[in-house]
Amino acid sequence: MPFTFKRLNIQDVILVEPKAFADERGFFMESFRESVFSQNGIYTRFVQDNCSHSVKGVLRGLHYQKEPKAQGKLVMAVKGEIFDVAVDVRKGSPTYGKWVGEILSEKNHNMLYLPKGFAHGFLVLSNEADVVYKVDDEYSPEHERGILWNDPEVGVKWSLDKPIMIKKDLDLPTLKNADNNFVYK
Repeated sequence: MPFTFKRLNIQDVILVEPKAFADERGFFMESFRESVFSQNGIYTRFVQDNCSHSVKGVLRGLHYQKEPKAQGKLVMAVKGEIFDVAVDVRKGSPTYGKWVGEILSEKNHNMLYLPKGFAHGFLVLSNEADVVYKVDDEYSPEHERGILWNDPEVGVKWSLDKPIMIKKDLDLPTLKNADNNFVYK
């Protein structure tokens, strides 16, 4: 099997560990195969790929798009290392307001799958990082929302007290004040 799928403490968030085949030339790996992903609980059709480049200390997030343009995401660091975080923002969920985080890097090749209903963000740990992610709905600025990166009620354990952020992300509301129409099913 080209992948191992591990459900995290929040069961709907899945760590995907691809099998990389390395030799003196470098490595080869599959980063997505629809049939295998669907057999392992990731039933989605990705429609857009995104790529970001950031320097050490940059924190992007915590973002989501509300319904009807919500996005599931498959995130991977193709260069460098990031701490990738998913926060459950589905009202009524037993894990509402809880978070999980994983190190994604060019060395471990791991990916994180976040279904719809999760805020997403990452902190760059290496000097630079290139992050690519697939989403299952297109970007919609009018549906874009987020929550404050250091919301004390969520309590994400970032490894940096003063990350590099844009004003828009610094001005995001706390989860209890967020514009959020997700309901746990």
